[in-house]
Amino acid sequence: MSEEKIQRNKINWFPGHMAKTKRLLRENISLVDIVIEILDARIPLSSHNPDIEKIAENKPKLLLLNKSSLANPDLCGAWADYYEKHGYTCVFTDCITGKGIQEIPELIRKILSEKVSRYREKGMEGRALKAMVVGIPNSGKSTFINRMTGLNKAKAENRPGVTKDKQWISTGKGIDLLDTPGVLWPKFEDDTVGENLAITGAIKDDILDAENIACILISRLRKTAVREFTARYRLDESSLCDDFSDYDLLEAVGKKRGFLSGGGAVNTERTASMLIDEFRSGKIGRITLETPPKTV
Repeated sequence: MSEEKIQRNKINWFPGHMAKTKRLLRENISLVDIVIEILDARIPLSSHNPDIEKIAENKPKLLLLNKSSLANPDLCGAWADYYEKHGYTCVFTDCITGKGIQEIPELIRKILSEKVSRYREKGMEGRALKAMVVGIPNSGKSTFINRMTGLNKAKAENRPGVTKDKQWISTGKGIDLLDTPGVLWPKFEDDTVGENLAITGAIKDDILDAENIACILISRLRKTAVREFTARYRLDESSLCDDFSDYDLLEAVGKKRGFLSGGGAVNTERTASMLIDEFRSGKIGRITLETPPKTV
């Protein structure tokens, strides 16, 4: 694909099953004591679903900033401060390694301490607390549940849309979890939000143009992770000047990797897929695409 055909199209993806998921959340929110929303630590704001916020507005909430081993550690504290200033309890987790998972049961009991005390007073000390697990597609909900239970009770894959319906799962730790399908919202008011969700894999790749997404990713990397980007692909930092477009850099990366087709042209489609995969797996480095908004 030529540079002229690379366009920043608005990214929106809200298939019918996501409307069904929103109804499911509304119908079951009264059954739970707390809502656990799993965010992507690389895009803590873009992965925070405003529809979930409205549905769960009267419930205590716990935010898990997941995939933290892929995020910039220098920004983790700033994001924790941001959400705590907005009244949330949050913890950084990595459901693949298990980081942060063991502290969650006690944290839930602390948040729900008044309810735990009431249960104790009524002689119901062993009654399980109920938590709804929500988040965008591919945020790690099923892997989190499997970590909490120690069993593969929730189907987990590294792609969006695997969980199709709700299911109650006992952790064996005095907490029952309601697993729900990942859900996005119908319209992204800020184009950057849709782009970040596409880059990190919350939107199915087969409905997106890989070269378009790769060029958007490059535009982020040249602002937020110049050293990591240039080091990974052995680029001269001078090639990041304004004279070089994002598509020029995509071609430069392809040349460095030897992704050439007949006649010596760069296979930009193959390069784009590789670049996106290497970002998602952390091979480029620990990169966070967002910084916390300034609060007054």
